[in-house]
Amino acid sequence: MARIVAVTNQKGGVGKTTTVLNVGAIAADMGRKTLVVDLDPQAALTASLGLDPHRLQKSIYHLLLAKELDPERVLVRDVRPNLDVLPANKSLVRSDVELAHQIGREYLLQESLFPIRHEYDLVLIDNAPNLGVLTINALTAASEVLIPLVCEYLALRGMGMLVDMIRQVRSETNPSLKILGVLISMYDSKSLHGREVYAEAKRIFGDYVFEPPIPKNARFAEAAAAQRPIIEYDPHNPAVPIYRNIVDQILNGNAVKDSATEKS
Repeated sequence: MARIVAVTNQKGGVGKTTTVLNVGAIAADMGRKTLVVDLDPQAALTASLGLDPHRLQKSIYHLLLAKELDPERVLVRDVRPNLDVLPANKSLVRSDVELAHQIGREYLLQESLFPIRHEYDLVLIDNAPNLGVLTINALTAASEVLIPLVCEYLALRGMGMLVDMIRQVRSETNPSLKILGVLISMYDSKSLHGREVYAEAKRIFGDYVFEPPIPKNARFAEAAAAQRPIIEYDPHNPAVPIYRNIVDQILNGNAVKDSATEKS
């Protein structure tokens, strides 16, 4: 049965899509059958895998809201060897309004993934930068949460809201949800502010913080523009072995101690 990991942070620009794209691609490269789910109406993950969201006839929207609960009608298989995607498009923008009064709306993604989750070693869910109903769906469907974080004061300050949301989901829809870890992305070791925020993140979250952080690197932007994960665009990039280590920790079940949520 797949490890289902929601990659979530309500702040934009912290590396959620980059994390899903590269962790997913490297897991697939390591021979693990992997599914990535684009739950963001901006569809950046979908585009990063070389798909045109505007040309898609079906998207994750049709699974969640059009009651077409056969994922095979939406699933795009083998975008890379061992890597499948449930893509998004702009139709997903309407989801919050359309789901507002629907009974059981928090469980729609869980129900959609159920028929296929046995096919995969790892499922990664990319989320929009908010804590709306789609993010609640992701947290309800997931076994764990991976939180990307940039070393900026405002990004760290907002983490309390996310931890509160995780606690709420635990109490209402998914009592087994765990935090897998906090992944520092786009880390600039030359920045004093960055080093200070990194130290504070480690003080607050302790063993939650993956080591080492993902370094800031212009090659990521180039890879995104080329619609390729970093392992394809720049296989010798120093971030590649870091991502491999993260995949190994995820797939071997090395989630950090759950009690650390109480620190925040």
